[in-house]
Amino acid sequence: MPTRPATRRNDGPESTYPIRPASIWAWQSKARGEVEVSGTYLKPSSIDSTLDAFCTDKRVDDVHAVRKMKQWIGEYIKAQKAAHDSIPLDAVAQLVEMLSDALKGNRQIFVFGNGGSAANASHFATDLGKGASDKAGKRFRVLSLNDNVSWMTALANDYAYEDVFVGQLQNYGQPGDIALGLSVSGNSPNCVKGLEWARQNGLRTVALVGAKRGRMAEVAERVIMINDTHYGRVEDAHMGICHLLCYAIMEHPEWAA
Repeated sequence: MPTRPATRRNDGPESTYPIRPASIWAWQSKARGEVEVSGTYLKPSSIDSTLDAFCTDKRVDDVHAVRKMKQWIGEYIKAQKAAHDSIPLDAVAQLVEMLSDALKGNRQIFVFGNGGSAANASHFATDLGKGASDKAGKRFRVLSLNDNVSWMTALANDYAYEDVFVGQLQNYGQPGDIALGLSVSGNSPNCVKGLEWARQNGLRTVALVGAKRGRMAEVAERVIMINDTHYGRVEDAHMGICHLLCYAIMEHPEWAA
């Protein structure tokens, strides 16, 4: 019967044993009290030294990196919770009432922002225009002004980027409508200009901003400020507010009746 080195059993470099099926080898190794480590059966006395060999400097570095990453994630989540905790409940409740009044009065709702705030504006318009409208039994007339790329680029190219929202409000906005701008800094020139025009022309104005507040907080009739300046955390909190506004109607349609 052919033989082969038994180094996998850690019995010594020169010993040999008959070839047997793998299942038999595993059974015999376990019967001898050996333990499988990374596909190799080892005597308990040799496990520690073998594991030490496996733990290379790179693996130690990886462990430290994972621990550091987990610590950062925990700190980020803690800060995110603090940002959400800074959402003023009374102010959100007032905005729910404002949206309900707009629905009853057949008023339009315009929402706009840049970058991540633009994505939040689009998301809000979707949830209010579809989800909340389905539950309310009446359709919200809501429009995200950062979704028409052709119109925005025409306004930016022919006039200035700060005109991309006000140029659309001039076509649509009527007294009693709502203009809602989102900006972490509160100083986005196109949002400021849109809110300024809206207020001058009888629209109700709302600004969702970060801790710096900015010019938008000075212009808007209603302001909700998140007590943080970190763009990711403030944008997440702003989206949380937008979800609150929509789900208030979705889960309590009587509030919009």
